[in-house]
Amino acid sequence: MPITANAFLLRIIGSKKVYMSKDLKTASAFARSWNNLPEGSVYTRDQFEDWLFPIRKKDACGKKVLELGCGNGSLLIHMANWEPSFLEGVDLGDSVKSARKNMTLSNFKNWKITQVDLNSFRSDGFDFVYCIGVLHHLKNPKKGLDSVIANVKKGGRFHCWVYAREGNAVIIYLVEPFRRLFSRFPWWLTKYFVATPLTVPFYLYAKMINILSDLTIIRKLPLYKYSLWIAKREFSFFRHVAFDQLVTPQTTYIDKKTIESWLSGYPCIDKESIYITMRNGNSWKFGGCIR
Repeated sequence: MPITANAFLLRIIGSKKVYMSKDLKTASAFARSWNNLPEGSVYTRDQFEDWLFPIRKKDACGKKVLELGCGNGSLLIHMANWEPSFLEGVDLGDSVKSARKNMTLSNFKNWKITQVDLNSFRSDGFDFVYCIGVLHHLKNPKKGLDSVIANVKKGGRFHCWVYAREGNAVIIYLVEPFRRLFSRFPWWLTKYFVATPLTVPFYLYAKMINILSDLTIIRKLPLYKYSLWIAKREFSFFRHVAFDQLVTPQTTYIDKKTIESWLSGYPCIDKESIYITMRNGNSWKFGGCIR
């Protein structure tokens, strides 16, 4: 991969943690995706609130908030509307360029975007730390969660969202082979000549499920709940999701037992505060409080 002038400069000044990361290839792939999107958030406010629930505005308002793996700032834009006292986004890839641009265009003033490997990022502590759709793309998801926990101060909260192993058999057996192959191809070829045609049948499938959702037999079809969720969106969003699935060199589907094992290993977590909930039948949201 060609070294950009920025990357070359950072190597000179010794920022090896950024550019020698095992996750650099994945971060670069996502950056090419994020940096070729229109300005603003690709997500709606409802989607943002769905991903963050049971976290609500009251849990972030007036608080120091950190997003690990912020991409182009699509979630940061919505989080800013929850009026935190300070908001920071961290990402390894050059998508930070789009994130800075999007946050500059927002009305929120007290923010910072940091380009660094989230696995090694450490701070003085935040009231709330969230990581949405990132851990499952890391070479070592548990190490990423270590960073989430390490950046929450005492009395603070954390929240994560990951792909579930449960409910994703169709994706694992049908889509994963395409990902392993086409993640090696130029992004534009994958987006326009692979993701676009592959999106068409799923787009029609999801719309069909949405129309016939009351039928008992339809409810038994694969990805039923997920299809109801995504069917509300336009074709371009379907393609964005398909491209995200195909462009990344690394994806891990995580089962509930693994998440339970991870969380039980942190003495600093208040065990009574832990929650693990399934979202749309094929992903997990989990979090808790630091004591």
